[in-house]
Amino acid sequence: MVLFGGTGDLARRKLLPSLFDAHHAGLLHPSARILATGSQPLGTGDYVASLEQSVRPAHALPESWEKFCARICYVHADARVPAHFDALAEKVLSRKPGAVVCYLATAPHLFVPICEQLARTGLNRPTVRIVLEKPLGHDLESNEAINSAVAKFFGEDQIYRIDHYLGKESVQNLMAIRFGNALFEPLWRREWVQDVQITIAEELGVETRGDFYDGTGALRDMVQNHLLQLLCMVAMEPPASLSEDAIRDEKIKILKALKPIAPQDVAGNTVRGQYRSGAIGGKPVPGYLEEQGIAPDSHTETFVAIKAEIANWRWAGVPFYLRTGKRMPSRVAEIVIQFREVPHPIFPRPLGLSTQNRLVIRLQPEESIRLYCLVKQPGDTLALTPTSLDLDLATSSRARRAGAYERLLLDVIRGRLGLFVRRDEQVQAWRWVEPILDTWRNSMVPAKPYTAGTWGPAASSALLSRDGALWHEEV
Repeated sequence: MVLFGGTGDLARRKLLPSLFDAHHAGLLHPSARILATGSQPLGTGDYVASLEQSVRPAHALPESWEKFCARICYVHADARVPAHFDALAEKVLSRKPGAVVCYLATAPHLFVPICEQLARTGLNRPTVRIVLEKPLGHDLESNEAINSAVAKFFGEDQIYRIDHYLGKESVQNLMAIRFGNALFEPLWRREWVQDVQITIAEELGVETRGDFYDGTGALRDMVQNHLLQLLCMVAMEPPASLSEDAIRDEKIKILKALKPIAPQDVAGNTVRGQYRSGAIGGKPVPGYLEEQGIAPDSHTETFVAIKAEIANWRWAGVPFYLRTGKRMPSRVAEIVIQFREVPHPIFPRPLGLSTQNRLVIRLQPEESIRLYCLVKQPGDTLALTPTSLDLDLATSSRARRAGAYERLLLDVIRGRLGLFVRRDEQVQAWRWVEPILDTWRNSMVPAKPYTAGTWGPAASSALLSRDGALWHEEV
């Protein structure tokens, strides 16, 4: 594996720890090697030493860590210096023939020059796979430009566009629940589902990414990729098989069926917000405009809520509510399927008690599946009380659970494309998102303020209340 951006934040926080976990579990071939590249002129010894504090997990035994570090070699390779790629290619091509994974954990503007140099030095042969991190462009035009340039050197079956949410165990379980059981699939349609909510909330602000985030915003950063991919997994038709193209063919059908939000409807179907100073976990935090690298007059959104609809027979008329934001009360990612009321209620309904069933699939921080239902309250009357059937995925099986990045990295190594995003999916997602971006840009209405530590602007709750619905945490 050639890890471009080996000294960067993503490599240290996610990629190298995930590769260590795979190594520790015995899932990496004994001859597998990791070539970490960076623009800093370091030796391998210095690089490995720097990983001791920032990468080494607390549970890593000395022997296992040492064997993992023996797999690593640091190569000084600045993406802007073509000569550096000659030495890199010599190292890679001198090894026995086999799969080569090139992971581009760099800024997107370096994707094309890196691919050009890989091709020039012969590192685009059929056994080479290239992983592209998001964001892949900032709009449809730039996305297509990057994809077209990369396609000059690599075939579509060599390109792995990663979205780490697709590697989460609970997202895989969503497919198992729907397509592996006779219980849910007959109810997974407009006749029985009232609405679907998909939330990705973060406690963190922009941290040290102010310069990047201020030119991106929540819609590009989270909705165009993560949230729309989760929507596809919830809404898609049963694929003919588990083959990579069968799954991705069904996802693209959903993206094409998403009803465009016309400019005159954007204000009524979307909410954009920007956090102000507040408190997270009892500690004061600054507002977005006070963060490092943020322009004092920035209109960039840190919160988005959208009411989306899918124009097909299964989902016609069912609202899909998408929500993401920074500086929220807690870090949580979840999918909520809200089922309709029973057609003829015969039990007395206690004041304030929802009698609707809900399926809540929690993606983070813990992974779980919870089905809310009603049972008889103990006593001499037929009164109802809520309860839930819980599946804690962390304790339901003794089998080792791989993290999202580890699973996806292993899939790249094994040549499995099913959990990666195809080019036409990205195109369709951008086509749906761009009219919203354009309308916001041309609007004189600023993002709605919300206090850090809350669930976003009040308009987010109003978006649902107009349909008689509530966000999950408000039920």
